[in-house]
Formats: sequence, C-alpha cells, structure tokens
Amino acid sequence: MATEEFPDSLAAVLAGFQRTVRRRLRSGLSAPPLRGAQVELLRLVADRPGIRVSDAAEELYLAGNSVSTLVNQLGRAGYLRRETDPADRRSARLLPTEEAAARLAQWEARRSALVREQVARLTEEDRTALVAALPALRRLVRNMRDEMEGP
Repeated sequence: MATEEFPDSLAAVLAGFQRTVRRRLRSGLSAPPLRGAQVELLRLVADRPGIRVSDAAEELYLAGNSVSTLVNQLGRAGYLRRETDPADRRSARLLPTEEAAARLAQWEARRSALVREQVARLTEEDRTALVAALPALRRLVRNMRDEMEGP
C-alpha cells in the first residue's frame, strides 16, 4: 500500500470495525438500541458520576444543547438522572441509574466476548501485529485529542 493511502485506509478500517461491532451487538438486544452519542454520554456519566452537563459537552466535543437533548432522551429512557449541582444551582449534575449500569455492563460483556472470539479466529501472526499496533494507535488517539484541546 502506498504511504499516501495509509491514513485513509486506517480511518476506514477503524470506522468499519466500530460500525460492525455496534451492528453485531444491536442484534439480540431486548431494549431499543441507543445511538452512538447516547452510548458515549452514558459511558462518560458512568465513568464520572456527577459530571456537569457543560463538562460532558466539552469532554465529548459536542454543543451544550446537543448534550442537553441527549440527557433528556436518556432520562426519559430511565438511564440518567439529573440533579442540581449544590456548588452551582444553575448547573445540573448527571448520574447513571441502576438500569444504565446494568445495560452498560451487559453491552461491555457482549462486546468483549465478540472481539475476543474474533481475535481468536485470527492467525498468531495477525494477533501479534495487532498487539504491536496498540501503542501506536493509543498515541494517535492521544495526539488527536491533545490537538483538539489546544495548548
């Protein structure tokens, strides 16, 4: 592969991987599927209970009103609770519900099993290549995030 084609190929493969995983996991769900942005917000809130809406928007690189819309959707679905921030009564803190924690745990377990199963089907050479690529992929993501956040 020509060097100039590599960045586009890498982006396409990573996006395709993520899309395929989501599609595979959607089949067999008993609850209605969540959109990607909903899942990202739910995971963030589960990782950082009590995060403010504005901080979630910044972390996810979304507009505040977009996050507010997602919060309303997830609240109606029973996955998020909103409470007034005691330090700033104008702000809302976000908390996951038990239902959200259970759904995320189930999704994570299914995703892990799916990826583990697929990786096991690869050759040892392919698995070794993927393991060797992980540090570079992590640096790529970190560099992109750092650049978005600025100096």
